[in-house]
Amino acid sequence: MSFPKMAKIKQKFQVESLKDIPSTITEQFNLINASKKIKPGMEVAITVGSRGIANIPTIVKSVADEIKKLGATPFIIPAMGSHGGATAEGQIEVLEGLGVTEDSTGCEIRSSMDVVTIGETSAGIPVYIDKHAYNADGIIVMGRVKPHTDFKKDIESGILKMASIGMGKHKQALALHTYGIEGIRDMMPEVGKVAIQNSKTLFGIAVVENAHEETAIIEAIHPEQIEERERELLKKAFDLMPSLPIDKMDILIVDEIGKNYSGTGMDTNIIGRIRVLGVEEPKKPDIKYLIASNLSEASHGNALGIGLADLTTKRLFEKIDLKTMNENVVTSTFLDRAKIPIVLDNDREALKAALRANWGVAAEDARIARIPNTLHIGELYVSETIFNEINNQENIEVLQGLEEMKFDENGYLYPMVTQIH
Repeated sequence: MSFPKMAKIKQKFQVESLKDIPSTITEQFNLINASKKIKPGMEVAITVGSRGIANIPTIVKSVADEIKKLGATPFIIPAMGSHGGATAEGQIEVLEGLGVTEDSTGCEIRSSMDVVTIGETSAGIPVYIDKHAYNADGIIVMGRVKPHTDFKKDIESGILKMASIGMGKHKQALALHTYGIEGIRDMMPEVGKVAIQNSKTLFGIAVVENAHEETAIIEAIHPEQIEERERELLKKAFDLMPSLPIDKMDILIVDEIGKNYSGTGMDTNIIGRIRVLGVEEPKKPDIKYLIASNLSEASHGNALGIGLADLTTKRLFEKIDLKTMNENVVTSTFLDRAKIPIVLDNDREALKAALRANWGVAAEDARIARIPNTLHIGELYVSETIFNEINNQENIEVLQGLEEMKFDENGYLYPMVTQIH
């Protein structure tokens, strides 16, 4: 079977980013009058989640340095629900995979799955908090505000989610996910508010990224203003969010899935697939077949999101740690996302199968796109049919003209060399 030629293109996004993160954080500490809240001798917990946030080691270190300037002692608590196999050791490994270590941040990591009950919501849902956070003299709840991959609402991923499912660990995740999508969409914000109100939360730190996954906004927020400000920042995040340059594809090849790219392994906002009962599927992009080629090392075997693909490879399949992945998906209750798709020997065989099932379309005319992952979609490959449609658009730069697909001796596409902005 012949394959269509592919061209490498670059999408031009209008973006602004922070050039000096430490100075920005110093400025935010001053604006929020952190010296009135953080006193010498205090121990202050900083929440750090499991997502692949740009510059996260630098952001955490800068926050820790500001705490030290005020004479207090910062420490990190992993705030990631059931991730890392729902173990204290596993959650430290997740942080290490993100470059967040005691050496890189200059502060201790205290990891535990033990929690303390600190209240309940109006619906009677118990609210938990990490025991180390509970015993701290103060907490800074830090999180990235961005569109969620499971649902759409005015509060999605952000500080309230970190305060609830993050700080509440596996126990809080179970309590909310028991209610399915209603738990994280409708109940999670109130859990987060109760957690902030009933704990020693000093303030929140919100991070927003631009279309190149660069740090665009870092903002310190008083506890009583978090809910309102998070709504406003979510709108900004939507405005900054990137997208694929075409809405209709026969095949999308995703070179690598993983928790460091999205909580669902692949960002549902990018691929147009959610696969959660009771949640309407996006109308675009419209992708007939999705091939997941590999799993990132930073995922530590957690291939959650593989169920969003239609085909995968032996290489990816053999890297799956079923215990870790299953713990995560069963906790979430979104079981479809861990279903194993058709497993083929390699990329070439997976592509052949997808083309074979692409009814009525000649292989050379297939609408194919290839991305390194769903976090970095600025540079991508597109097949000849798509290339001819978009190559003259102002926001498209041609990096490499149409060429034959190149596979290695094992039948896998050669890795994409992209410029990570």
